[in-house]
Amino acid sequence: MTYTEIKCDLFDFDSDAYLAHCISSDFAMGAGIAKLFANKGVKKYLQTNYNYNWDGKGYALFAPINGFLGVYNLVTKHRYFMKPTYDTMRNALMDMKSQLPNECKLAMPYIGAGLDKLNWDKVKAIILDVFSDTNVMITVCRL
Repeated sequence: MTYTEIKCDLFDFDSDAYLAHCISSDFAMGAGIAKLFANKGVKKYLQTNYNYNWDGKGYALFAPINGFLGVYNLVTKHRYFMKPTYDTMRNALMDMKSQLPNECKLAMPYIGAGLDKLNWDKVKAIILDVFSDTNVMITVCRL
């Protein structure tokens, strides 16, 4: 695994990358970067292809998105107004890892650390731990 943080717009990242961000299981996607993904058709795709489901643990749902290999929607909480936990974040990241090719590019914002109020240093540590045994090239994009 390689890990870098750079200043960039997530949607300007390499087209041969997967993207990732956090959502709630109700697919509200009405604020933050999730709203930008919703405007790109991801919300409609999720509503059409997946059931509203919360297992209490966190999981990842894949969706196509123009200009990239796809986007992993990390379901880390039940409803949009709730907050995730570090456990639901870890579980969602582990589920995404199980779906990703072992060697690929993955770009994401500071997941869980914006509107969701998780501590970025703790989330980063989880990312580094989960992907430590892979060849995934992770880039965190900050504006």
